[in-house]
Amino acid sequence: MPHLPTDHLTTDHLPTHHLPKAELHLHIEGTLEPELAFALAARNGVELPFSDTESLRKAYLFKDLQSFLDLYYGLMTVLRTPEDFEELTEAYLVRAAAQGVRHAEIFFDPQAHSARGVEIATVVEGISRALERSMERHGVSTRLIMCFLRDRSADSALRTLEAARPHLDRITAVGLDSAEVGHPPSKFREVYEAAGALGLRKVAHAGEEGPPAYVWEALDILGVERVDHGLRSVEDSELVARLVRDRVPLTLCPLSNVRLRAVDTLEEFPLRQMMDAGLLCTVNSDDPAYFGGYAGDTFHAVHEALRIGHEELRTLARNSFLAAFLDDDEELRARYLAEVAAYDFGADLDLG
Repeated sequence: MPHLPTDHLTTDHLPTHHLPKAELHLHIEGTLEPELAFALAARNGVELPFSDTESLRKAYLFKDLQSFLDLYYGLMTVLRTPEDFEELTEAYLVRAAAQGVRHAEIFFDPQAHSARGVEIATVVEGISRALERSMERHGVSTRLIMCFLRDRSADSALRTLEAARPHLDRITAVGLDSAEVGHPPSKFREVYEAAGALGLRKVAHAGEEGPPAYVWEALDILGVERVDHGLRSVEDSELVARLVRDRVPLTLCPLSNVRLRAVDTLEEFPLRQMMDAGLLCTVNSDDPAYFGGYAGDTFHAVHEALRIGHEELRTLARNSFLAAFLDDDEELRARYLAEVAAYDFGADLDLG
């Protein structure tokens, strides 16, 4: 594997970066940094519509989810071989480990790749090469979550699940992502039932741009165990009560929601309101190459903008491990929770 550049890794020695945490909402394709995109484009003979990395970064100004997705899918064209996906995943793990991530549950979008002739075997093989050595190399345990694109047909999702059958030993769960509005979770009832029958865990994006009704559908029709985003759940008091009662984790992504205009500013993100309501909140980076920060950056951002104190940050970190799919290794979960409990923020963090 080529040597990974480190000049753009976070070097701040911030307590929020070192706090042990699990990342539960992370799209591996969304970790494609401009430098790597150009390197892979050169290797694979792909011409990008940008003159250099700086012009590409200037394109990271989005007005909504769809404007982001247009660029997101466009840049994926540089990912062609197992080695490309391996290098992408390894680069993420280096950054994640540097920002306190001890466990990562990683989304990938096979339909976005198969649509351009890259088979699921290529994607899974490349990602898995990096994941299989992650614990030894980075001290980060991992799980892999296969997402269905909700703006594709339900039949396409079923075909994707079928194509994934030879690789299910490497896949823990299924998810649902991409353009939300107009594509309710109920559209994917059949494929989620089939995934459950195969023993796969279930999560879904809901309540990012879509209404609270989409969160209800994800819970009651798809049978999800975690809600990815779930931001708009706060608009429905009965839904909040349900999520609290059933201890359904929410994988919130504050930086993403600001960049995609779900909220105007980070100061307006309702994290404290959601935590005070008793919701099992986690914070995650989503697509960090596009949204301005990885996991530790996200913790630091909510600390700064929302005045989230160190014990509240500890709660968010604890929640992330409680919400993780570590049921097959409760000893490891207990070890991570002990690390969170023992973590000393030190004198650098001025909130109590």
